[in-house]
Amino acid sequence: MNGWVGTILRVNLSDNIVKKEALNDKWAQAFIGARGLGTKYYISEVGHDADPLSEENNLIFMTGPLTGTFSPSSGRYNVVTKGPLTGTIAASNSGGFFGPELKYAGYDGIIIEGKAKKPVYLYINDDKVEIKDATELWGKNTFITTNMLLEKYGEDYKVACIGPAGEKRVLYAGVMNDKNRAAGRTGVGAVMGYKNLKAVVVRGSKSIEVKNPEDFFKTCKDARRKLKEHPVTGTGLGQYGTEILVNIINGVGSFPTRNWKESIYDKADDTGGEALAEKYLIRNKGCFGCPIGCGRLTKLNGKYEGLGEGPEYEAAWALGADCGINDLGAICKANFICNELGMDPITLGSTIACAMEMYDRGIISEKEIGRPLKFGDAEALVELTEKIGKREGFGDIMAQGSYRMAEKYGCPELSMSVKKQEMPAYDGRGIQGIGLNYATSNRGGCHVRGYMISPEVLGVPEKLDQFETEGKAAMLKVFQDLTAVVDSLGLCLFTTFGIGLPEIAALYRTATGFDYSDEEILQMGERIWNMEKLYNLKNGFEKTDDTLPPRLLKEPISEGPAKGRVSQLDKMLEEYYKERGWDSNGIPPEEKIRELGL
Repeated sequence: MNGWVGTILRVNLSDNIVKKEALNDKWAQAFIGARGLGTKYYISEVGHDADPLSEENNLIFMTGPLTGTFSPSSGRYNVVTKGPLTGTIAASNSGGFFGPELKYAGYDGIIIEGKAKKPVYLYINDDKVEIKDATELWGKNTFITTNMLLEKYGEDYKVACIGPAGEKRVLYAGVMNDKNRAAGRTGVGAVMGYKNLKAVVVRGSKSIEVKNPEDFFKTCKDARRKLKEHPVTGTGLGQYGTEILVNIINGVGSFPTRNWKESIYDKADDTGGEALAEKYLIRNKGCFGCPIGCGRLTKLNGKYEGLGEGPEYEAAWALGADCGINDLGAICKANFICNELGMDPITLGSTIACAMEMYDRGIISEKEIGRPLKFGDAEALVELTEKIGKREGFGDIMAQGSYRMAEKYGCPELSMSVKKQEMPAYDGRGIQGIGLNYATSNRGGCHVRGYMISPEVLGVPEKLDQFETEGKAAMLKVFQDLTAVVDSLGLCLFTTFGIGLPEIAALYRTATGFDYSDEEILQMGERIWNMEKLYNLKNGFEKTDDTLPPRLLKEPISEGPAKGRVSQLDKMLEEYYKERGWDSNGIPPEEKIRELGL
């Protein structure tokens, strides 16, 4: 097959056995790669009732057919497992250079089974694969771990690893690669930590063959040109990174502030992309094959010190406005700590914000926390980020996420989460479609499974009224299905600002040689979405889980352009189920299952 390299690496840590097996060609053709193919392998091999933190739970690193090719922004891979934070199917997406290197070594993916008796790491150099002792790496942060492995094997190697947060099974620990790139959400790093797998270090020297090299090259050049010409991908993201959204979302009155009690932050200017560029930015940075360059290489000076990347928009929001904090240095420092310890800053910041409201209400005390915890306390943010990653003191409770923390104290409604995963930086009361996306996401509160901010705020591919509900379900279905295709191909979601289904489908066809129509390729995304949904249903998720926190449904936004708005989820959810061809309880009927070949 072209695009795919044709081999899966299977690693059983319990038995210390490594095997190579042929890629399942039929599955690759039906589920593409990365997110889709990884999920197909996972649900075919692991029982739905497996505990996420058990030997029965597999961890899968999977690339896509475009990963590592000349296709623009093709540095993506997915980590697939059952998420300990949510209990849903988890496919956490990361960029950088690790995914392409894995394919150059000759592997479409790695299936990791069992649990090692002691800390280990996986060494891959083309056909040479070994499970090695990681005792000296255990307890080290992700930067030190990466440096030690690169010093040992050479700078040409690429490293994916966990930090202390993964080792201690913080439920939102991530897998970090290239130091600052993260498969960050749902707790995939905690699964890796449970397995006593510290890192995967890989070097490859092989090539990836595409079916029609000349046509593929032309298609790639055309896609790159369109990305360069588009104002979002050609200018905005490169100049200010994703943090350019701070003032945009604040301006439309949908910037969640102080645990979503408000939706406008009066100090947003202090935390946006413009302020970051002025104060701390060294240069922008891109992942493999990226013409956009949205990454931020930043250096702190003054009270806080450090050199790293970010923060991205959602991280800056969670560590900033959601906690009522406008100290950009503290926000950057907390983000650096998240990367070093290996944690999702969205869930972490949201958990701290939830704790701040609980403290305000007298639900938790200074004695329990070990310090005062008021909105706006930048020092508390930095201190607690460190303690959570190491599960010290009250950080041990916060390491479980905001839902479990709030539930422990009898106030789960103060957790701004869906299916126990914290929602990102867009208020679903003021932007109706993104609220529907949160509620229906197969992996809990998530914006990158159907980025409705694109049409509702940015006007791509067309401008929709952010306050209206009509037509949002139909648009969301298309976005969710297309995103499943993009994730599975190994492309970056940001490419969809500048190119759409026709260009993406052309990349797929010229690389693989499969002559599917645009509509057939989009249906592959629908197949992947329904597969994930069916897995979650088997795990006991119901229509009642496709919902939002009570605050978004009952408490109107208090001021600004979206004043008086609540989410009209009920109205949109019924329409959404119809668009999906599901019954009124959100269950795919047998007819739909057969139609999609599931």
